[in-house]
Amino acid sequence: MADWVTISSLATAGGTLVLAVATFSSVKSANRSARVAELSLMAGLRPVLITSRDEDPVEQVRFGDGQVLTVHGHGAAIEVANDRLYMAIALRNGGSGLSVIHGWRAEVAERSDSIRPGLDEFRRQSRDLFIPAGDTGFWQGAIRDRDDPMQEQLRAAIEGGARVIVDLMYGDYEGGQRTIARFGLNAGSEGRRAEIIRYWNVDRPDPRER
Repeated sequence: MADWVTISSLATAGGTLVLAVATFSSVKSANRSARVAELSLMAGLRPVLITSRDEDPVEQVRFGDGQVLTVHGHGAAIEVANDRLYMAIALRNGGSGLSVIHGWRAEVAERSDSIRPGLDEFRRQSRDLFIPAGDTGFWQGAIRDRDDPMQEQLRAAIEGGARVIVDLMYGDYEGGQRTIARFGLNAGSEGRRAEIIRYWNVDRPDPRER
């Protein structure tokens, strides 16, 4: 004779298992959809700083103490005035989100390595620099302390025509997706020309290092 209590219990257990599997699949699918939506949103906010084009407008970069640097498209400038050193790079935002530049570092080097610089090496911008998506703008930095050893190195680079490396750390307008972009400033007969060398992700894994 059939044990209906046992059969009923087995049927209930089977139904519960099917429901659990269906719930797990639904949650997994929902998480995947949420992740895709998050990545799409971040991509829509992500800025990508590159050098400006040759035909882009000339940038008149004004500093707080009245110094002005003139930077042509695809170019950069490094000048010394009144024992202060001023630098600027003409930029373009090739991404789809507003860019906010957080800080910078510089060094004199003919060749670039592949090691990401430490965040504690960056000098904080004295004011926020914004570059709209698909538009042009500039970066500016100054070393006003004559005793700063970096100023002496950059002065020597100006006199000798050596290559200068500038790293810019920037992110989206919400303060996320921080990225470090490395630029090489090469001396030429018509002033310094900027070139993009490398990017590093700060807040997410670098796909090239996986």
